[in-house]
Amino acid sequence: MGCLLALLAGFAPRIALALVWIFTNLVDRAFNGFVIPLLGLLLFPYATLFYVLAFNPILGGLSGWGWIFVVLGFIFDVGHWVGGGVTGRRRYARA
Repeated sequence: MGCLLALLAGFAPRIALALVWIFTNLVDRAFNGFVIPLLGLLLFPYATLFYVLAFNPILGGLSGWGWIFVVLGFIFDVGHWVGGGVTGRRRYARA
């Protein structure tokens, strides 16, 4: 199941995060309420998914490696935005 989630997260992080939210209690354990994870689902899906998976309530949050994964997810999100902007500019430049 973990490999399937990792494969799905690579292609569709929003769907992977939604499935984790629906079928497990990891999102409820990592966040209080539903507004912040919903905004994360819409704006920063990789960073939110990595935060949810790396959160450890026994330690009281994230450890050093957990924060590294969240920052990596943020870089993936920004890269997705930048790549979409470059593709859009190229598409309109040809027209």
